[in-house]
Order: sequence, then C-alpha cells, then structure tokens
Amino acid sequence: MEGRHRMKSVLLIGLGRFGKHMAIKLHEMKHEILAVDCREERVNEALPYVTNAQIGDGTSEAFIASLGVRNFDLCIVAIGDDFQSSLETTALLKDHGAKFVLSRANRDVHAKFLLRNGADEIVYPERQIANWAAVRYSADNVFDYVQLTKDYSIYEIEMPSEWVGRTIVELRVRQHHEINILGIKYEGKLEPMPSPEHLLRLGETLLIMGSNKSIAKLLRS
Repeated sequence: MEGRHRMKSVLLIGLGRFGKHMAIKLHEMKHEILAVDCREERVNEALPYVTNAQIGDGTSEAFIASLGVRNFDLCIVAIGDDFQSSLETTALLKDHGAKFVLSRANRDVHAKFLLRNGADEIVYPERQIANWAAVRYSADNVFDYVQLTKDYSIYEIEMPSEWVGRTIVELRVRQHHEINILGIKYEGKLEPMPSPEHLLRLGETLLIMGSNKSIAKLLRS
C-alpha cells in the first residue's frame, strides 16, 4: 500500500478545463507536476497548482524530446479540442519512452486510435460525468454513485423503508439482493463495514456495492 501514496512525478499536457482540474487535484494530492500548453494564458493560470510549467507544443518531436518523458511516473494527455494533436502527442510520448500514458478521449473512435497509438489507458470526462449525472439525478433515492467497472458500482442510497428496525443479518442482503453493505452514514458520520447485528434506522443512508443489475433491481423494488 505504501507505493500507492508516494509522491509521483506527472507530466500534464493540455490545460483546458479538464487539464486544469487535473492539475488542481494532483496538487492537492501533493504530486510533482510539469504542466504544458501551447497557450501562454493557460500556462499562467495553472502556475499556482503546478511545480513547473512550460509553453510548448506536444506535437513537436524536439519539444517532447526536451522534456525527458522517461523520468515521469505518469504522462497525461488532456487535450480535448484537437484530436489530431492528442493522437500525435500520445504517440510521441510513447516513442520517447513514457512509462504510462493516460489520454483523454471524447468518443469511442478516438479511444481506439489513442490506444493503438500508445495510450495505456483512456479517460472519458464528459461521458463519466454524464453517466454519473444520469444516475444521480434520475433516481430520488440515490445520493451518490461511483462506477468501478462496466458492470459493478458503489451507490449511496436512501434506507429502504421496509428495512428500518431490522438488522443486516436478518435481511440477508447478500443472499436476497446480491449486494454488500460497505458503510452506513448517519448525520454526516460514516460507519464503515457495519456489524451484521447493526439495527437499521430511519435517516441512515447506505453505501452499497454490487452489480449494476442487482442494484437497479433493488432500487425498483
């Protein structure tokens, strides 16, 4: 577990809205960031959140060669408004020995090309936000939602009224609903991994994990 929390060196190329948010979050997590964009005003805006920043073009082989990309634990291509630039930058990073390249994609066809040309993983910010918003705001009893894989998610849901006054073991949620209760929240406090003897109360919310199919069935019941 130690390696997961160590400070990492990150090369972030593209400082539009997504890139800037990435810079802010990585800064909060105390990682070392070199941020790059071809627009001077974007580079200046990112300065408070990064270790270093440069004005440069990710599609320039000479510029990419000058960055020493092998020395970064993670290279992020956050260019969202110019797919050709994103593709060329991704390929150049891999050509120059980048260990791990995470590239932003807006569409499936972009993702395929990026993966074929050197990206190790793809992030779809618009799709991920759209999925989250669709789930979160179309169900009255869902307060939050995190997709783990294509088929499995964690949901924070309202306590089903018929569960109030009963214990987790009595409800046999794993057997009857094929979900796991990861935590219980009450008045802003979280109790992780609650005891099977926990008596469920009105006003509590549940953090549950399971297949999207099982959770959808539970929410409909």
